[in-house]
Amino acid sequence: MFSTQEKIELIKRSIAAGSKRLEVASFAHPKYVPQMADAEAVIAGLPASDDVTYIGLVMNERGVDRALKTSIDEIGLVTVATDTFAHKNQGQTRMGSVDMARTMIRRIKAEGRAVNVTIGASFGCPFEGETAPDDVLEMVKALAEDAPREISLADTIGVGDPWAVKNLFEACRDVAPNISFRAHFHNTRNTGLANVYAAVQAGVKVIDVSIGGIGGCPFAPAATGNVPAEDVVYMLERGGFETGIRLSKILETTKWLSEKMGKPLPGMVSKAGLFPTPLKTTAE
Repeated sequence: MFSTQEKIELIKRSIAAGSKRLEVASFAHPKYVPQMADAEAVIAGLPASDDVTYIGLVMNERGVDRALKTSIDEIGLVTVATDTFAHKNQGQTRMGSVDMARTMIRRIKAEGRAVNVTIGASFGCPFEGETAPDDVLEMVKALAEDAPREISLADTIGVGDPWAVKNLFEACRDVAPNISFRAHFHNTRNTGLANVYAAVQAGVKVIDVSIGGIGGCPFAPAATGNVPAEDVVYMLERGGFETGIRLSKILETTKWLSEKMGKPLPGMVSKAGLFPTPLKTTAE
């Protein structure tokens, strides 16, 4: 388990690589997610910056209570697109999670903080199987009424395919044209990069990534890490997009993180290296 100082070091390295918006802590119950029990200490130790937005993830009203007592810039709420998973994740039905989120959106905005909402299991559920797109659209339409900063569709267990991703994001834009959307993909079945491409094609401008491809979900059996930051940045920049991220710095941090964790990480660019290979120069 990472220490508080190691988490802060990882965040500082991410900022040095050019990251401007980071999810730095989760206010989940320490009993269920002990890795995040030091959320308040991490936030207290973060470097102050007018250029960087720090996000804290919350599951319920108790999490919002904790988050609002810190200096966190933005709060990320979680809803879940199927009843079984929503119950296991938060003890609610899927629309109950929407009702909770809408109440919390209003409260958080009244406190002067930014707020976003994630819809977990948007493309598939470990307990119910396929997620009905109409259920996701119903949730998006309801959440949009309270105007969060953005809504994220999360492929929590990594079962999505690029065709489903493109279709669902396009449908979301139709039912909530004034909302910004974010994409969150786990690479469980090696479709993560294809899904990123499909989301971008559908007009999504914000993609969640994790350095080295670390991550998972304690409530989703067999869920693996998020799409690796270095792989996504490499692909997008090869396609002509400006990400603002210094890929060489991400690769340095992936190496550091791999050493800290004592194992190789899933990201591929960190294994293969940059292309074209940077020229080596010798001082005269």
